[in-house]
Amino acid sequence: MQQHDALLAPASDVSDDTWWDQMNDNVLQHPPHLPLIAPSILAADFGRLADEAADVAAQGADLLHVDIMDGHFVPNLTMGPDIVMALAKACNLMQDVHLMVSNPDEHIESFCKAGARNLTFHIEVRHGPHAIDLIKRIHDLGCSAGVSLNPGTPVEMLEDVLPIADMILVMSVVPGYTGQQFMPEVLNKIRWLRHELKPSQRLEIDGGIGIRTAHQALEAGADVLVAGAAIFRNPERAQTIKLLRGDYPK
Repeated sequence: MQQHDALLAPASDVSDDTWWDQMNDNVLQHPPHLPLIAPSILAADFGRLADEAADVAAQGADLLHVDIMDGHFVPNLTMGPDIVMALAKACNLMQDVHLMVSNPDEHIESFCKAGARNLTFHIEVRHGPHAIDLIKRIHDLGCSAGVSLNPGTPVEMLEDVLPIADMILVMSVVPGYTGQQFMPEVLNKIRWLRHELKPSQRLEIDGGIGIRTAHQALEAGADVLVAGAAIFRNPERAQTIKLLRGDYPK
């Protein structure tokens, strides 16, 4: 067994048929409730990824956000398809894979085969007809398709993809590292996009999301919240997920 497989092996054996069946329901397309909470595995303990993924699933998370960084589009390197496959076997959460890469076309098939159910790429690297073609390719692979934009990118760049994307991901930090401070200026993009998107299209926000900023994002119109340190570095994960969702004690 390779080292990363040992670190990621689930506590109990899960057959290939079982773990793939668990991925059949795409919660972005068929949400059991809104908002959805997506813990970012980038903030987890990398020596215990399987346990960390299984724990947030047990504590009420809706999907698992997986940041893929290539060292080119962003200045950091993270993980590849083997990690996504191992995480899919470790828990029953849908894999929400965020491709922070300069060449997403070359990676969508391998991540889909690994168990990703949503693939999000950046409008900064594929836009116009190229973005439309890439969304169609992702759909043909059986995944939902998200399109992300960075804080400094004009929201108008999304115009061509808004009719066909399943989800728009607005970055509220400069992508590349976990633990950054929330950039409130992106909330205007969230408000504009919520008006433009259909009710069936999800609007995700990622970066600096905690209890306070989560509710700012929800009020602006986001309905999928990616949270890393706020969940994985908090011993009260179930309560944190409830608070992020807006489930306050009455």
